[in-house]
Amino acid sequence: MATHLDRRNNLSLDSLNFFLADVRDGLGPYLAIYLLAVHHWEPASIGLVMTIAGVAALVTQTPAGALVDNLRGKRALIAIAALLVTASCVLLPFVTSFSLVALTQALSAAAASVFAPAISAITLGITGPRAFTRRTGRNETFNHAGNACAALLAGLFAYLFGPVAVFYLMAVMALASVVAITFVSADAIDHDLARGLDPADVSHHQKPSGLSVLLTNRPLLLFAICCALFHLANAAMLPLVSQKLAQANLQLATPLTSACIVAAQLVMVPAALLTGAKADLWGRKPLLLAGFLILPLRGVLYTLSDDPYWLVAVQLLDGIGAGLFGALFPVMVKDLTHGTGHFNISLGALTTVFGLGAALSNGLAGWVVQSAGYSAAFLTLAGIAGAAVILLWISVPETLQRAGHGGSAALEADASV
Repeated sequence: MATHLDRRNNLSLDSLNFFLADVRDGLGPYLAIYLLAVHHWEPASIGLVMTIAGVAALVTQTPAGALVDNLRGKRALIAIAALLVTASCVLLPFVTSFSLVALTQALSAAAASVFAPAISAITLGITGPRAFTRRTGRNETFNHAGNACAALLAGLFAYLFGPVAVFYLMAVMALASVVAITFVSADAIDHDLARGLDPADVSHHQKPSGLSVLLTNRPLLLFAICCALFHLANAAMLPLVSQKLAQANLQLATPLTSACIVAAQLVMVPAALLTGAKADLWGRKPLLLAGFLILPLRGVLYTLSDDPYWLVAVQLLDGIGAGLFGALFPVMVKDLTHGTGHFNISLGALTTVFGLGAALSNGLAGWVVQSAGYSAAFLTLAGIAGAAVILLWISVPETLQRAGHGGSAALEADASV
């Protein structure tokens, strides 16, 4: 039966994932709207600032994971990173030069790169391997709920007070996450378990294996390729849909795009809940394959009609695919690195890999659109997604047994979370 401390830690992790949801993803399109509408920046300058922030996030993901693996002050790391994000948001309305705006966004992106591995590490350190899947599903549920809530509030506040209101909203959410992390018990985190060491080995030797073990981990490397292909196919789909919506009805393009984002996040909530509840019973691979299969299906369905409401309806499928993938990604990495002591650096490295895939996606899609049109672009992305499905199916093993899970794992998770 859960103790008062268990309940407090669970509620604190719920709150942390809810408030960090918008902070982890950055300002994104809101920054572009602000710089264009308020400071009248050229699109090229806006794109360059966002590219700089994206590169900063990419290059810091793997070092952030290594830092989380080796640092015992994981709660403090999250708090410091959240305060840096807060500072960058609060400063942004008072700076107008390209260099200062770029600096604030690069700093914010670098700080935000610690959130995902640190949350996963704290979760694993508190729950242990057996209850990690259910707790990760719950983390993702609150993450998506937080994203949906933040998007709705951002739209409302921007309408009432202008684009600058979004920065203060993010700052408030970042500060709320600092409060949430202070309520997570430091004594409840086993830092050896948090970095992926085997519970049976912790009492005998607490030294992790050499990093070379990751480079010889064939299933992990193949899973990384699958993730890169998934995001290469996925990242450009919503921007392409937005462009088609703008062509069909310019006035409805922005609200319909916002509706796509919010609705997809709401669909991700039950998808993440399902993953947390069933991945220890059904296995990881069936759910992951289902998430991957959604992507080529979306790519083909987009070509069937230009009707705005059809496009929005198809985009809702993203909630299923991304919801399943988001909840299973840390679980798969945990399984594949079990016992190495390098869970968090692996999480950071794979995040970098699929971040590169996402970064290349829009460029590839834009080139195909210019050369052959939107339908060709969607079918190209669908083909890449199909290759990811085949590679995942053939080459990546079911990892449930690799981590020593049995059929009773879900029951134990129920009792402890």
